[in-house]
Amino acid sequence: MAGPEPLPFYLCLTGPTASGKTAAAMAIAQAHPCEIISVDSALVYRGMDIGTAKPNAAQRSQVPHHLIDIRDPLQAYSAAEFVRDATTLITAITARGKLPLLVGGTMLYFKALFDGLDDMPPANPAVRAVLEQEAADKGWPALHAELKVVDPVTAARLAPQDSQRIQRALEVYRISGLPLSHFHSAKDATKTIAPCAYSTGARALISLESEQRSWLHTRIAQRFDAMLEQGFVDEVRALRGRGDLHADLPSMRCVGYRQLWEGLDAHERLGLTRALPMAELRELGIIATRQLAKRQITWLRSMPQRQVVQADAADALHDVLALVRQVLG
Repeated sequence: MAGPEPLPFYLCLTGPTASGKTAAAMAIAQAHPCEIISVDSALVYRGMDIGTAKPNAAQRSQVPHHLIDIRDPLQAYSAAEFVRDATTLITAITARGKLPLLVGGTMLYFKALFDGLDDMPPANPAVRAVLEQEAADKGWPALHAELKVVDPVTAARLAPQDSQRIQRALEVYRISGLPLSHFHSAKDATKTIAPCAYSTGARALISLESEQRSWLHTRIAQRFDAMLEQGFVDEVRALRGRGDLHADLPSMRCVGYRQLWEGLDAHERLGLTRALPMAELRELGIIATRQLAKRQITWLRSMPQRQVVQADAADALHDVLALVRQVLG
């Protein structure tokens, strides 16, 4: 059987949150004619601008950006949908004589694009409804404990309150009788979307990674403070005010949004009798963002094809541009 049609050359820029990807992407765009494809599961949502550090209007007017503001927060957007959209865009951007530049930190999307997706059972509304009822009765930590028994590998990487992923892992097990980790690890697993001929190998994946953890932690705190100053709390209030969103949606589980949503929930339960505990919410948001960065770094270390640029170096942008010139030949 013939393999997948090779994709045209494309360049990837990644790194943990707050590592400077947007600034580096704009520098690349100023030096080379390109269009940016967002590789970010939060930027797809409309009305979620501040807490996602979405590129601003000026940046988006300077260079075309794709896969931003393509979903309402009530809707889901899967890795499979990303692969289909990204491959279409890579071909179209190349046909326009531009360089496809994929930028973001959703490592699952990169992995799906590079390696394909495992052929696991599709969502089953009936099974999900049963799991939701069980969670309502017993709590997600109890379901997490059940997952430890049937799929300890998956359970080990999930928090006891990670309802979305616990539900999916148990759903897969109850439908197929096989653990989710089986589908992820099986070397001969059939792919629902074949690997997209990543023909340029290691030369095409640039990763911004800092040597000093304290540098990234400082950047995370500074960016979260800036978000709060720009009105992040009001943005979450507006989303809550719609009335059709809830805390278990993928959109509202994004880092920062989840912490503020839960904080506002708690504030309402107290009858708004005290001031919103901003210092506490700030700390929770920063801690969650640090945890996200740690998970992203773990993903990155499993990608041996990446070429690392020291994000906390004084000449980091110069180094990125030099590596891009080398890649482009």
